[in-house]
Amino acid sequence: MKNTPVTIKDIARSLNISISTVSRALRGLPEIHPTTRDAVVRLAEELDYQPNQLAKNLAKSRTKTIGVIVPNLSYHFFSAMLNSIEEAALQAGYSVLVCQTNESYLREITNIQNLLRSQVEGFIISLSRDTDNYEHVERLARKNIPLVLFDRYAESIDVSKVIVDNEAAAFKATEHLIENGCQRIGFLAGPARLVLSNQRIKGYQAALEKHKVQVGDQYVFHCDYTQENTIMQTIAMMSLPQPPDGVVTISDRVAYPAIYAMKQKGLRVPDDVAVVSFNNEPVSAFFSPALSSISQPIQEMGTETVRLLLNQLDAKDGMTVKETRIMDTQLIVRASSLRSTA
Repeated sequence: MKNTPVTIKDIARSLNISISTVSRALRGLPEIHPTTRDAVVRLAEELDYQPNQLAKNLAKSRTKTIGVIVPNLSYHFFSAMLNSIEEAALQAGYSVLVCQTNESYLREITNIQNLLRSQVEGFIISLSRDTDNYEHVERLARKNIPLVLFDRYAESIDVSKVIVDNEAAAFKATEHLIENGCQRIGFLAGPARLVLSNQRIKGYQAALEKHKVQVGDQYVFHCDYTQENTIMQTIAMMSLPQPPDGVVTISDRVAYPAIYAMKQKGLRVPDDVAVVSFNNEPVSAFFSPALSSISQPIQEMGTETVRLLLNQLDAKDGMTVKETRIMDTQLIVRASSLRSTA
């Protein structure tokens, strides 16, 4: 299978026209006959031609620039990851261009296109909440463009990844609630398509099964990470005929509005409902009550992400082994999960 990038020379040869004609047609210049322009554009799409592709750039020069795409830098996890990535990249002599998707699939595609035009040498990406089609990322992999996914990824994309053991972490969080006397434990999850969220649900279910805690799927609620939707889902969860006395939330950003909603219903945390979350954001220690949360090794994750990308950038002829680094987590226990009745 041919992996080398398609060039305008290839298109010109196939259509028996000049390279300059192809170039002008692709730029939409008016002096090109519409029939010729349509033929060029159609063939370019069929051959998956990409202007300013990385392979072409590297053949000419090195920009020493890495493109990083994250869902939202207002999330502590991603801003902290960026700090670690940038520090590791700078130590290796690379600069970083950063884009946010704001959880938009279409914006994720645009970010990739813009970074390609900026001639980045490789990509570090965490997928958006809305991404359910991975062709734009798979295209980078097919073109042998150095790429590492972290935190949010798709199992179908065969590239290097840096993630945590989400199942083990959720198992740990759920077991902690069980050991503190919770008998009906709910899970406030992320979007149903999100691999990370589904892995954590599996860990939650495994802990329930191990300890023979009988709860059904009705105790799993999915939210979209917004405060409004989280409050709505929390109220629905706590309005069950037998509401949970313990809740695991997908992230601290979800836990904050969830606890707010619980308090609005007159519930006391942790006495009426204990809460454990993920990400261990700095504010969690100062929240009321202080939030128990799973801490991820962010500094190490960022460093490892850059290391895996540099391995690809330094490889000869693109011959690199795809690696997946799965890292351990730590449960930080605070007041929100310590029930006085336990």
